[in-house]
This record gives sequence, structure tokens and C-alpha cells, in this order.
Amino acid sequence: MGLNITEKLIKSHLVSGEMTAGKEISIKIDQTLTQDSTGTMAYLQFEAIGIPRVKTEKSVAYIDHNTLQTGFENADDHKYIQTVARKHGVYFSKPGNGICHQVHLERFGKPGKTLLGSDSHTPTGGGIGMLAIGAGGLDVAVAMGGGAYYLTMPKVCRINLTGKLSPWVTAKDVILEVLRRLSVKGGVGKVMEYAGEGIKTLSVPQRATITNMGAELGATTSVFPSDDVTRAFLKAQGREDDWTPLSADADAVYDEEVTIALDEIQPLVACPHSPDNIKTVQEIEGLAVDQVAIGSCTNSSYTDMMTVAALLKGKTVDPNVSLVIAPGSKQVMNMLAANGALADIISAGARILECGCGPCIGMGQAPATNAVSLRTVNRNFEGRSGTKSAQVYIVSPETAVASALSGRLTDPHALGDAPLVSMPEHFMVNDNLILPPAPEDECVKVVRGPNIQPFPKNTKIPKELKGGALIKVGDNITTDHIMPSNAKLLPFRSNVPYLADYCLTPCDAEFPARAKTAGGGFIIAGQNYGQGSSREHAALAPLQLGVKGVIAKSFARIHMANLINNGILPFVFVNEWDYDSIQLGDEFIIKYAADQVSGAAEGQNVMVTLLRTGEEIPTRLNISARQRDILLAGGLLNYTKEGQ
Repeated sequence: MGLNITEKLIKSHLVSGEMTAGKEISIKIDQTLTQDSTGTMAYLQFEAIGIPRVKTEKSVAYIDHNTLQTGFENADDHKYIQTVARKHGVYFSKPGNGICHQVHLERFGKPGKTLLGSDSHTPTGGGIGMLAIGAGGLDVAVAMGGGAYYLTMPKVCRINLTGKLSPWVTAKDVILEVLRRLSVKGGVGKVMEYAGEGIKTLSVPQRATITNMGAELGATTSVFPSDDVTRAFLKAQGREDDWTPLSADADAVYDEEVTIALDEIQPLVACPHSPDNIKTVQEIEGLAVDQVAIGSCTNSSYTDMMTVAALLKGKTVDPNVSLVIAPGSKQVMNMLAANGALADIISAGARILECGCGPCIGMGQAPATNAVSLRTVNRNFEGRSGTKSAQVYIVSPETAVASALSGRLTDPHALGDAPLVSMPEHFMVNDNLILPPAPEDECVKVVRGPNIQPFPKNTKIPKELKGGALIKVGDNITTDHIMPSNAKLLPFRSNVPYLADYCLTPCDAEFPARAKTAGGGFIIAGQNYGQGSSREHAALAPLQLGVKGVIAKSFARIHMANLINNGILPFVFVNEWDYDSIQLGDEFIIKYAADQVSGAAEGQNVMVTLLRTGEEIPTRLNISARQRDILLAGGLLNYTKEGQ
């Protein structure tokens, strides 16, 4: 029996475990990436581990999230990351060089390699045949120190693409179609592996758009083969030597299969407030639009921007629409400036933003009150744009331009013939904003600003765990709910004590104060708790407030791992109806807590006693023996240091 691409990548990097779906494995990590929103914490954790220099083939620190400098905080964090990277063997991509996933695809990604990133959209690298996985900062710190990355062996779902895209239908519409069929939970515990004759018609930027938004499926990652299309892209980047072929064996076996006919897809839109709330553009065409934002790590490539420029040339944006555009990298911006396309975009009335994440993460360009904002981003969670009342729709760049010109949501077919934009034979290569690390024998002083505060550390599990229900939330609570991300809070990513005062406030404004008064306790949650970003702060902030555990119907993968890494117990209801019986303020006790956690790794239930009724609520900890030891030690950092 042959191997699929996912199995080949895992097998070639397997450190421990068996490649059986559902079993814990560990893999060697070749490359890592961080960005500044999560990077400060990752490097603080790397320093705490005490390893002098990274042991990966390539580690890169990007500055792309917190680039709006309204105070000293972001600039201080950038200086810290630059100096700590230089000291410890990490390449540093300066502000303005571009979005981490776009730049890494252009300049560093290699087929057949593993990539671990402290950003949930790291799977973008799957577009060139990498096993690219998003994780919490502490996991990345351990990987930089040469440690293996542990994960549950995923199932592999083959997405069979047939035919070719019709004019005006894009890669964005492909992944929206996948989300329409499978939902934001449809990829949990799986790798989405793309195959079929249809993939030959998709460029690397198109493939990267699809793998990027696999994160919205909850997937471990997504991956395409490395083929002649991949080779041509790397050759155009001056990196043909980095290419290696990678494909599934003819007799490869998959756990699931989904077939999508590319020529049957229509222009699609994800409606508020979830990436899987999908309609065709034609269904809601005519909706008045206030703002259009084009960019983000999923649609800011050279070909995306050239298409936008071609559609805007000689035209003017509707007077009632604000159009903002953010190219994904300095490379893209330079090429647009050199060939005149940037002038076409500016002449049409678009506002040009720097090469960064910007509107996607609420770092500037918040819409007006009750505004309708069309964006080419990957997430449209309520309030993520910076305006809670705004209605954010996810669309392709083509639909975005058509709508910006008309002032209403418009099917791009209305623009006539689709422009033909081809991949360049040679990209403009200038890596002058990527700073190499210092030689090993050079003394480097790490600069720490006053906003950089110590991160909270947990302690070993006591004999008994006591605490109350501090908050009760519903299904699909995102990391944006748990730890809001906006222009006011992002500058404090290195200051967890400050951030903690905003933890879960979109759900309950009184939660931080209640948690502090109670001295900690438990969070009660529904299905898919912690979906969305890989941001570790969604675990660190509750830890700062004394949260001992989360009792939920189910967890999103990365957030559950972050909870475990920080010593917070992720309990799952055995009987989901027990959720209904819990009231805010209920007190719990877990007797013989350490013993029960130990038994959980063997499949035993953990009994949580509800003191109001005396009822014992059965829960599970879906953990491996290693995760048990991490929890008993009070988190991954304690566990790692104990093992040195």
C-alpha cells in the first residue's frame, strides 16, 4: 500500500510514535516562523528554556502585525525581537518587508520540509508542498531549541479537484466552497490533501490561498503536491535548487475523499460572522457597501494585485466606498511600482497601506458604525475588524473590485471579460530588509522595553482543585472572544497582566474582575471552544486570572494544545447535557486531582463534583502520556526545563 503526501512528509520527519490516526506522534521541525503579535512571547519563552542558539535549518522572525505605532509599545517589541533574533540565530524580517506567510512562501519555503509557525495561517506553506502547521508560541520555542513537535496523527482527507476554474471564479471561491461543504469544524483532526487533474491549473499563489484558509476548517494543515508548477514558481524566485518533487503514490489510501468540480463553482461570499456562512454572490447581490479591503496573507500576492490593478485601470471607486489595498510583501509592492500597476491602483482612488496584516487583524481601517465591509481576508468574526457593529463579508479580490466600483456587492461577471494575468518568469528579488543573525561568537545585547512583562507560569497540580464557574459561554467561541485582538490591545502582547483585564470581555465584561475576586476557577463552554487564531495569549490571559481548567463540549486543536502547554486542564463533558445543568457561580471540587489526571491518560474519566447538588460530573481529558506529564508539571516550560 502506497503513501499519500501527508504520510510521506510525516514519515520522513517522524521522531516517535506510530502513524495511526488518533495516536500521538512527534516530528522533527526544519523551519520555524514567528510574527510580532505572538513572537515576543515565543522568544521570551525560548530565553526561559535556556538554549543559546536555535537548532533548526531556518528560523525567521517577521514584523507584520503590530506595525501601527501610536505609542512606544510596538516599537519596543520590534527592537526586542530584532535583538533577541540576532543573538540566538534567527533571521529578522523588518517592518515593511511583508506578511510572514507571503514572504516565507517567496523566499524561504521548501517542498518536503516541515514548518512550525506561531500563527494559525502557517499552513499557507502547504501551497508549495510543505508540512506547515500553526501552533502556540511555546511549541515554536521548543522546536527552535531542537525539540520535536508533538501532535495527534491526523486523518487525511483527499480533496479531488476536477476541471478548471471558469472566468471570474478564483481560488478564494474554491476554499469558500470547501468551507460551505465541511464547515469550520470539518477539518478538525485532519490534513486536507489536494489532488486531481484540477490542481495542474492552479498557480502557487492560488494553491497558497486555499491552504491558508484550511485553518478556517480547523484542519491540522493542508497540502498540495510539489510539481512543475511549484518548480516554476521557485525558479522565478531564483530558488530552483530548493525544489524537490513530491506526490502521492498511485495506490495511496485516504480516510475521506471530497470531489469538487472547479468549473461548477460560482463566485462566493462568506457572510457575517463566520467563514462558513456561505452564499453565492448572486444570492445577495446589490447589498450596499461602505468599505472594501484587499490584502491579508490569503490574497495579497503579485498576481492578486496585478488583477486588481487591471480591473481598476481607468476607473474610479464609487464615491461612497472606501477602498484600501495592502500588498503582501515588499517584493510585490516593488514590482507594482516598477511596472506602473501601482499608479493605476492609486489613480482609481484606492488607499495604499503598508505591506502588513492591517485590517485583517483590526490594526487600523476599522469600518464605520453598522458599515458593510467586503474583505479578502480569512476571518470575519464579530468585532475582529475593530467595529463590533460592522458586517464583514469575505470575498475574492475580483468580487471586491467589482463591488468597490459599483458601491454594491457585485458579481465580477458584470465587469465583462476577465483580465489575463500570468505568473512572471522572474520575480524582483531584493532581500535587503531581511537581517541575518549575528555570528555565534558575537556578543549581542537584548533590548527590553518597559512594556515587556514576565509571562505567568503555572504550578504543579495540587491534591485537590477547587473553584467556581467564572463564566459560561456557548459554541464556537473564538480566540478573538477569549483574548480580543485590535489596535488598542495588540501593542500589549508582551504585557499579559494588562491584557488579562480584557480576557473574555466580548462575552462578559465582568469576567476579569470576577475571576480576580474569586482567585480563579473554571470556564464552562460549548462546542469548538477556542477556534481561530493560534494566539497563545488566549491561554496566558486566563492563566494570569487564575483559571485552572476549561470544561467544554469540545475544543479547537491549537487552543487545546495551548491550554495544556500552560498547565490549564481542558476537560470535555462525557455527557453534553451536563453543560445545561451548570450555573454561573457554581462551585466545583476535583478530588485527588493529580491522580485523576494521571488516570485520564489511560482513558479514565475525571470526576468533577458540583457542590450545589453533590453530583459528580464525568469528564474526559483527551491527553497522551506526555501531555499528562506536562499538565502534572504545570505546563510545557516546566516540563522542558525538568527534562534538561
